[in-house]
Amino acid sequence: MMLKKRILLVDGMALLFRGYYATAYRGNFMLNEDGVPTNGVYQFLRYFLDGVKTFHPSHIFCCWDMGSKTFRTELFPTYKANRSEPPEELVPQFELVKEVVDLFDIPNLGLENYEADDIIGTLARRYCDEANVIILTGDYDMLQLVQRNIKVALMKKGIGNYDVYDVDNFYEKRGLYPEQMIDFKGFTGDAADNYPGVKGIGEKTALKLLQKYRTFDELFDKKDELSPSIRKKIEENIEMFSLSKKLAEIKCDVPLQSDLKDAEVDFHMEEIEKSLKKFGIRIKSMREYIE
Repeated sequence: MMLKKRILLVDGMALLFRGYYATAYRGNFMLNEDGVPTNGVYQFLRYFLDGVKTFHPSHIFCCWDMGSKTFRTELFPTYKANRSEPPEELVPQFELVKEVVDLFDIPNLGLENYEADDIIGTLARRYCDEANVIILTGDYDMLQLVQRNIKVALMKKGIGNYDVYDVDNFYEKRGLYPEQMIDFKGFTGDAADNYPGVKGIGEKTALKLLQKYRTFDELFDKKDELSPSIRKKIEENIEMFSLSKKLAEIKCDVPLQSDLKDAEVDFHMEEIEKSLKKFGIRIKSMREYIE
């Protein structure tokens, strides 16, 4: 059955941070008349509009983190503790970017105690039976969400460059299936998120193990087949493997209120452009992205 609806799930923080650092290195923070930096929001808009132009969604949700404290920090207090505070020029743009998204009359969604990943996972699973879902992000963690009717569009360097993962090309690209990605992160951990996985097992070894045994449970049932070194590492770190899996797994059952009607794309570009100018943000040839 052909699905007519196309839902774009935007990883808001991923686009904002990417946009900020793509422009901040030049030292041009694009201060508006009130002295508020707008460079991250400006570049966010360019990414957002290109995503709309490329994927032609009928509906859009923009998803956000709601603070650094989540159920994951309760499980593992040093989760993401290695990350520095955001630059002072970026901080006022956290609220400004949501005001800009509001101009497009689409939902800004987030929920305390959860990350944007969990909001995206929940929406993707909630609507994939009635729509084709595309997740716009730069975060490889989202790859675990790929399944029938759910694609992940990973942003590459520049604007308009995407590496799109779906059920048909996933194994060719990664050497694993989407449902194996959580076990993979259980083995390797994630240095960016500050959890270790199984000490001494890196990506190459984890890939070989999962290609042979498919799941950790099957591997553990056949652990006598493993080399003494690998078996010892797994047995000594099995609790951290389990914890790392819990940290890596995106929640797809978050108690989130959402209405697809609220996310229908119906942009009033003239009004949006006028409002953006009041914020001190100007996008050249903005309409060419949409029309």
